[in-house]
Amino acid sequence: MNIIELVLDEMQEMMGIQAISIVENPAIEEDFVALKTQKVEFATQNDEKRILMGAALIPNKPIYRRNGEDEFYVYFSKDTIRKASELFFQNGNQNKSTLEHEAELQGLSVVESWIIESEEKDKSRLYGLEMPVGTWMVSMKVNNDDIWNNYVKTGKVKGFSIEGYFVDKVNFAKQEMELLEEQEAELILAQIKAVIKSDKRRKTGKRTELESYSDYPKSVSNNAKRGIDLNLKVNNKCATDVGKIRAQQLAQGKPVSVETIKRMHSYLSRAEEYYDEGDTKACGTISYLLWGGKAGKRWAESKLKELGQL
Repeated sequence: MNIIELVLDEMQEMMGIQAISIVENPAIEEDFVALKTQKVEFATQNDEKRILMGAALIPNKPIYRRNGEDEFYVYFSKDTIRKASELFFQNGNQNKSTLEHEAELQGLSVVESWIIESEEKDKSRLYGLEMPVGTWMVSMKVNNDDIWNNYVKTGKVKGFSIEGYFVDKVNFAKQEMELLEEQEAELILAQIKAVIKSDKRRKTGKRTELESYSDYPKSVSNNAKRGIDLNLKVNNKCATDVGKIRAQQLAQGKPVSVETIKRMHSYLSRAEEYYDEGDTKACGTISYLLWGGKAGKRWAESKLKELGQL
């Protein structure tokens, strides 16, 4: 069964956690605890704080999902959980809640939020909650009599469940790679137009010569060749035409212009986060190799410094 990492696409307006639902069977399989006040001297009776404390997201915990006939697990990394928790408040969603992901509720607000930094010293331990480091904990105030009396006190709801928008990391990486390569294609086109325009102004009828270099190490060519081979194994689905052309150029040891070296350095620097040496089927890995991989990045950086271009 597939296990898919979900991540944030922070460029999308509707992204991240939009609401927190109180449910009977939380997907993360962790109950919250209902907190009540201790008796105070000036009170005549015990007043309930009506605060629920529990885990909203637990890192690296597989969560079962079903989409039609497809069954799979999803999970969130510590980094994604932290970003999602911050985005939740930045978007002002602390007063948005639902019951069993259906009915919108009034009178429920997240009043406290934190990421567990220490398993031994975290506040949640005081209430019998044993969550791993990186867990997003929330405390929710319930100012809704019906929910408190008929759902919380009766045990009809037992935990939190998030509602929001995330993306499959593999598909997201592929889309990001394609976007980066499209940007590189636009730069190439702009350069060609500039050369043509310059030639027309000179009216010499001569072509402008672009200084080029082919002294990149064999490891750059080998990475490109490996990227080509890996891409063939996945039916050549990864990378745009720009990336595939660049790979053929590097694999054959052909010279590249200074502008191309700049684009190599820019592309490889930005796309490095999607490279996973252990995942040879991922488009992020394949596209990175097509452009020369880490060896290509090192060479491009060194060459640009040598030429005084970086």
